[in-house]
Amino acid sequence: LKILSLSPSALSPAHTLFLLLIELYLYQRRSVCYELNRTHRFLEQYVYNRELFIQFDSDSTAGVFVAESELGRETAKNWNIQKEFLELRRSAVDMVCKHNFEPDEGFTLQRRVQPNVNVSPSKKGHLQHHNLLVCHVSDFYPGHIQVRWFLNGQEETAGVLSTNPIHNGDWTFQMLVMLEMTPQQGDVYTCQVEHPSLDGPVTVEWKAQSDSAQSKMLAGVGGFVLGFVALGVSLLLRFRSR
Repeated sequence: LKILSLSPSALSPAHTLFLLLIELYLYQRRSVCYELNRTHRFLEQYVYNRELFIQFDSDSTAGVFVAESELGRETAKNWNIQKEFLELRRSAVDMVCKHNFEPDEGFTLQRRVQPNVNVSPSKKGHLQHHNLLVCHVSDFYPGHIQVRWFLNGQEETAGVLSTNPIHNGDWTFQMLVMLEMTPQQGDVYTCQVEHPSLDGPVTVEWKAQSDSAQSKMLAGVGGFVLGFVALGVSLLLRFRSR
């Protein structure tokens, strides 16, 4: 369908009336292969203006096109008497579905991508205040994965919320596993991830600290960075003076 963009002044009254009366129709054919426990199914559907009117399903014992609406009755009758046309659909399970599944199966079963694991609270809070600790596991394949929470070495099962593995669209998955918590000074929370791509479990820790402890730690890190910069500047000046 080719559509021309014209200004109203360029159209004659007859052309304008034609554009007002024209209707657009959408005709679709969808062919899909399904696989479950090494059992294959071929489904071909025909849709007219979003209405399914005829389909062929290899799971059907009849093995013929079936009309899904009044629009498809005559078409189904005509297609079912065309032996060669019908035989192509009946053989599609072997010729299309199984034929393409076998090489893909070898690729997907052998593919392994290790997950990235990050732990952080959902919001900045204070000790002894209710919060949500989030373990974000990303970019892993296959989708089977186990994520567990531990508090000071003991597994936590209450207050655990989890999403299902989410498709990224690039043959990898991600998921969020959250733990409701009320952190106390010195508590150590651990997110443990087990996945077929890993030789052993991966653990990431998050330690509960008071605001004063965090401020001291940041001050210490800042002092170390400033001291390192000062040392570098002094060495640079000495080198230039020589």
